[in-house]
Formats: sequence, C-alpha cells, structure tokens
Amino acid sequence: MKKVRKAVIPAAGYGTRFLPATKAIPKEMLPIIDTPTLQYIVEEAVAAGIEDIIIVTGKPKRAIEDHFDKNVELERELEAKGKLDLLEKIKYPTNLANIYYVRQKEMAGLGDAILTAKSFIGEEPFAVLLGDDIVISDGDTATKQLIDNYEKTGCSIVGVQKIDDNQTHRYGIIDPKGKEERLYEVNKFVEKPAKGTAPSNLAILGRYVLTPGIFKHLEKKFVGAGGEVQLTDAIQMLNEEEKVYAYDFDGSRYDVGETDGFIKTTIDFALKTDFRDELIAYMKEKINQIENK
Repeated sequence: MKKVRKAVIPAAGYGTRFLPATKAIPKEMLPIIDTPTLQYIVEEAVAAGIEDIIIVTGKPKRAIEDHFDKNVELERELEAKGKLDLLEKIKYPTNLANIYYVRQKEMAGLGDAILTAKSFIGEEPFAVLLGDDIVISDGDTATKQLIDNYEKTGCSIVGVQKIDDNQTHRYGIIDPKGKEERLYEVNKFVEKPAKGTAPSNLAILGRYVLTPGIFKHLEKKFVGAGGEVQLTDAIQMLNEEEKVYAYDFDGSRYDVGETDGFIKTTIDFALKTDFRDELIAYMKEKINQIENK
C-alpha cells in the first residue's frame, strides 16, 4: 500500500463573505492573531507526515505564494536590527514543506478544484484539507487520524463530526450503516440535503484522505448542489465501486469561512495567548457596558 505523502489544499474561492477585505487579500491569508489561516492548515498537513503540498489558487492569490516564499530584503532588515524572533517567524513558513501551486481556471466547485491537482497527485493516495476549517487537536492532528485509518483499511476516509440538526443542509452528510469505535461504514454521501431530509447529523468537515480513483469521477464534471462540481458527489460515486469510510475525528474544529466563525476563532485563539487576562477584563467591561445601557 502506498503511503500518503501528498496533500491538496483548495484556496481558489473569491471569499465574498469577507469583502471588501478580500478584494485584494485572499481570505486564506486573513490572520488569526498574527498567523494566516492557511498556515495553520499547512502546519496540520506537515504534522501528519505530508511531504508535498499543492495549493489550488485563483487569479488574485499571489499573496499566498509570497507568504510561503523567502523575502530576502525583509530577512536582512530584521537581522540587521537584531529582531531575531521576528526573523525566525517569517522564515518558518518557507521551510514547512515542498509547496506547489496550480490555478483553478474558473470557480466551478470544490470537485473541480481537486481535479486540477490530478497531474500532481498521479496514482497515489492523498489528503485534502479545506482552508475554511482549522482543527486543533490535543493528540494527533485530524489529518494524521485519517491517514492512520487509511493505512488500516486501505480505503478512502472522510473526516466527520456531529453537528446540530438544523445545520445539516449546509454540509455534506453521511448515511452510516455500521460503526466500529469512531470509524463508520457509509451507505451514502449526500451533499447539502434539504432541511429535514438529512440521513444523520454526521457532517463532512473539511478533511479527507482519498484514493486516486476519485479522479475518474471528478472528470465526469457532474453538476450538483449550487450548480457546481461537488466533491461529495464524486465520493458517493467512488463509494459505489470501492468502500469509502467516515471517521469521527478528535479535535476542535473552527469554521473560519464565515465572519462569525472567524471572530469566534480569533477570540478563542487570543484566550490562549499572553493577552488572555487583559482580553477577559476587556470583554467583561464591554459586557457590563452593554447590560447597563
């Protein structure tokens, strides 16, 4: 069985929920405190043993490439001024992994974005990490948990977690037919089921390990929910010819693809920094002001 050495990170979307900021700045580069959201995703992949990463970008995404590239002038400036801690911070992302880029020519859906990486992946299993989801785990990363289960089963694995029933229409949902601890056999994968029709509340949450067999189904360019080529639809097609499992991964998942989730994530991360006490005091002060109005 081939090892999972490669990962695809789709980062081609317009980021319309964050306009006007994302007119010039890719949403994946919006920082949580002082670190771009995309860097957290890359770090997770690397911690799982991934060696080569391909980031699927769109036209206005040059800042992503710049972030993971060297900035010789800035490095010299920081070194000359003795700001060695900052120097290490900006050098760090350039050495994380072998990072490559491919451009999605049109915004035709997540499935189409993954398809653009076919030549890079070849005939190997690979991980997919969506840039809208940051997952923080106390132990192994979410991606490492999926890779471990791929190595046990030899089959594609989709990362899931339970969500509120009133949110199932926003996600890909699995219809489970069997379970061993946290690993589910899956009867069917359904992309964004209509309200009240979801077969479970187990949602696909931005982490996958897929066999290269997925590509022949993506190449069908089946148009699904939202008029786009959906990855979930291709996974269901794959599931009809070879088993695809779902794994309820352990970790706290942060949705940074929407403004409210982004704000909550920033607050949670800030509460883990040296600013914690100051932030708590400030929040209490603001809450008191609101309650006393």
